[in-house]
Amino acid sequence: MATPASLEYAEEFVPEDDLLRTARRRGIEVGARPILPGCGAALCFLATVVNARSVVEVGTGCGVSGLWLLRGMRPDGTLTSVDVEPEHQRMARQTFAEAGFSGSRIRLIGGRALDVLPRLADGGYDMVFCDAAKQEYIDYLTESVRLLRRGGVVVFGDAFCDDQVADPTQRDPDTVAIRELGKLVRNDERLRPLMLPLGSGLLAAVRLD
Repeated sequence: MATPASLEYAEEFVPEDDLLRTARRRGIEVGARPILPGCGAALCFLATVVNARSVVEVGTGCGVSGLWLLRGMRPDGTLTSVDVEPEHQRMARQTFAEAGFSGSRIRLIGGRALDVLPRLADGGYDMVFCDAAKQEYIDYLTESVRLLRRGGVVVFGDAFCDDQVADPTQRDPDTVAIRELGKLVRNDERLRPLMLPLGSGLLAAVRLD
């Protein structure tokens, strides 16, 4: 079993550059809680592996996860990112521009994810990353499976819920929702699941059918 030192080493194995560190500072200042570098590197890796051209992100934040995703996507790929906070998306747009990604590569949509996702095309996406309202994660899963092509990947951030998911005595609504999400993903025959112990946890699954 990996030690805390090994997990810290893995988390920092692919370091953030100045652009990501700046975006992280912006996110922390406004309470957007950016993903950690290990999680970002994993998103970039997965986007590369699936040769992602179309990616949906639920929870724009201030652009940290979106920048990792864009760097892993095809040069002609488009990131569609949904968030309820206009100010967060304004900061994310600034981050993407500073990184040299043109407006044609990014589609930012303001609003609740459960209002926006049903409007997106069935089977039209290579990857979906969800890092928003934890109690809506199960609904995001339903939408994600519909949105993904065969071989596409869905990823959920904060899958450990601040280290509470593994503790059965923790019964707050967010923890219960993520614990139930894990069971659903693990038992869904359409999916092949994986739990990655990076950051606050990444739950990933490939759509098989």
